[in-house]
Amino acid sequence: MPLRTREDLRQALRRIDGRGYPAYRDLEGSYDFGNWELRLDRAQPDPFASPSRFRVRVPGPAAGLPPEALATPLRRWATGDFLARAFQRALPRGGSLGSGKSGLIFIDAGEQEILPRTAVRVEPDGTVEVRFAAGLPAAGRRILGRAAEELLLERIPRAVAGSLLAGAHDRRALSEHLAAAEDHAWLQERLPAMGLVAFVADGSILPRESGVSQKPLPGAVPWVSPPELRVTVEFPNAGPVTGTGIPAGVTLIVGGGYHGKSTLLRALERGVYPHIPGDGRERVVTRADAWKLRAEDGRRVEGVDISPFIAGLPGGTDTRWFRTEAASGSTSMAANLVEALEAGAGLLLVDEDTAATNFLIRDARMQRLVPKEGEPITPFIDRVRSLYTDLGVSTVLV
Repeated sequence: MPLRTREDLRQALRRIDGRGYPAYRDLEGSYDFGNWELRLDRAQPDPFASPSRFRVRVPGPAAGLPPEALATPLRRWATGDFLARAFQRALPRGGSLGSGKSGLIFIDAGEQEILPRTAVRVEPDGTVEVRFAAGLPAAGRRILGRAAEELLLERIPRAVAGSLLAGAHDRRALSEHLAAAEDHAWLQERLPAMGLVAFVADGSILPRESGVSQKPLPGAVPWVSPPELRVTVEFPNAGPVTGTGIPAGVTLIVGGGYHGKSTLLRALERGVYPHIPGDGRERVVTRADAWKLRAEDGRRVEGVDISPFIAGLPGGTDTRWFRTEAASGSTSMAANLVEALEAGAGLLLVDEDTAATNFLIRDARMQRLVPKEGEPITPFIDRVRSLYTDLGVSTVLV
């Protein structure tokens, strides 16, 4: 069956103008826009419901992506990440076209990390498929056909032309985007052989603009490596880069308040993913199996063996098969640690601020006050070295 045309869509919208909202379902299907295709997969049943689901499919010749963007699976998904952001930028700002979500267009383009995304798929032949949602226009629960024409026949085509078709791509920006993802993956794969668990390039910007934003803090002080940890890495795209190599084993980072300890640890957490150019953390690379270890008071625990860390609880609770509906700080942290080991963690990231202090350490005074045989908790500090020597699990503690 041949695809319906752009003009068919226009006529269908005029035919259902003013009808009840469910009539939008008559539009479901594919439409030929010349060198690309628009598909309405699911029309929302109500203007206040989740927006309708659309796809745009652009054949390889029309997309015009450079061969280097298609060369490897990594480059293809990184290109998809780039195009998702480009499509989002090309969308009109604001401009509601009626009730509820009418006229609004949504795509999951992510934030600062470069990730494989289901929102955009780039195929080996260069075909691009973009998946997004849009609110079909209505007044109350009546279809606004003319407003829908503006959405489907003007706004979406402009966004496609401005982001997905040949000539719309910023080749230099795309190349930098691919290089950031590729360099990150290259080093992440080689960190164990280098005896490192993480790398922080000199000049990196680690602070974020706020606690709820992943964007870089303007005017932040760039990272400078301590001489004793400085290494040089020869990236395939960026070339030689000097930075801090955090060695495998146990690393303790100390400093006064507001000296950036937690900021560094958060950068290491995020360093399991590549970041977009300009983020400041493009060359912060952490082992892919890193795990942030923290206390979670009140979490549910079911059937976890925390006996290496906690035993002899009141009431004879069997910590070899520990369960609770509301764990304490120490039992939750012990459970999190055991689960991390079961999941194959190779690096534990621990921030004293979010840890249970009684699980982390027992200082000399506490050891004198409470004899070891009367203390059910074996602190993390007593096990941290054996975690590395026996299991190969490193720790970075701030």
